[in-house]
Amino acid sequence: MWFFVRLSALLAAALLLNACEQPVAPPLDQQLYVWQRQWTPAHEAALRDSRAGFSTLRVLALQAFPQEGWRRARIDSALLKQDGRPLIAVIRLDGQLPSLDKQQIIGQIQQVLADWQTQGLTVSGVEIDHDAGNARLPDYRTFLSQLRAELPSALPLSITALPAWLGSAQLPELLASVDSSVLQVHAISDPRRGLFDAKQAKQWAEAWSRVTTKPFYLALPAYGVALLPGASGAPVVESEVPVERVGKRRELLADPLQLSQLGAELRDDPPKHLAGLIWFRLPLAGDRRAWSLSTLNAVARGDALQTRLSLQFAEQNGLYDIAISNQGNLDSPWPERLTLAVKDCDGADALAGYALQQTPDLLTFTRLQDGRIAAGGQRAIGWARCAHIDQGGSHVYP
Repeated sequence: MWFFVRLSALLAAALLLNACEQPVAPPLDQQLYVWQRQWTPAHEAALRDSRAGFSTLRVLALQAFPQEGWRRARIDSALLKQDGRPLIAVIRLDGQLPSLDKQQIIGQIQQVLADWQTQGLTVSGVEIDHDAGNARLPDYRTFLSQLRAELPSALPLSITALPAWLGSAQLPELLASVDSSVLQVHAISDPRRGLFDAKQAKQWAEAWSRVTTKPFYLALPAYGVALLPGASGAPVVESEVPVERVGKRRELLADPLQLSQLGAELRDDPPKHLAGLIWFRLPLAGDRRAWSLSTLNAVARGDALQTRLSLQFAEQNGLYDIAISNQGNLDSPWPERLTLAVKDCDGADALAGYALQQTPDLLTFTRLQDGRIAAGGQRAIGWARCAHIDQGGSHVYP
């Protein structure tokens, strides 16, 4: 009898253990938008340094504008061939287009795909980016069904989608006409709320997972914009392309710490059908409105983020070039103030962005405007001709 009692206890313990074990969710795929209309030599390093962390490139290929018509992105096909990652061609149809000329659009897409194939590129999918209003979703669905029938059956078709579509009864049919969707959860809907709201983004993702039966991705921001006063009262948004308009710019930047926390929550408890995250956009060296690639890589990996600012001096014959460096993995605002303990200085000055106050034994650099130091980067702030600068007695005040 004792044998059966013990066996029953062991079986009960095993069942309890199995009930407590949760299935391990697969890691979320990480992808990148490459959104520059004009490719530059900086793309080579950006692609190389992003290869380990991002599986797929979604590359802007073609845009349709209401007045300007069609514009192709000038990609570097040799770099894309060398990169070797799966490649999704993105076609942007401006939301202000008066209507969708279905045959013309399909013809333009087919021509782009043929041209890319001629250049030796293998396209792994097509994405349509069209910010249609809810009233136009039936016509958009008709276009997508027609496009799906014209594309090779093995070529996946995806769309960029808006949270506003959650209020449309047409959404399930729209999503059924494509293979996957990319929910864009970053926008300037209300400048008071900034560029991105993580709590709202998570709510949208949960709601989207209850509507779609197919894989979906979240498009997340790794960039900033400036808002300028508009003639109608609504702000004018300036991003990677400068806007010729006078007025004070209000800078908005997606917060890496906030996005990192959201990424951790999505990895731990992903909404149903969530396949991955797509970051907008691939940052190039000198892109002042994008995170550095170091920060983007760290956020995508889920690394702990930190800024490590320090003063750097380059001295030659008593002339010191003074710079601030960021040896962490998190981009940092310019520090508010820096103080240098000095002896016998007969000249000093600050560079643009800072002002200098000088006393016999102290140089104080005070920030005049906002700016950022990229992770792993540095910025010159001034110079001084002194007999001695005490590095141990010099300080950075964020």
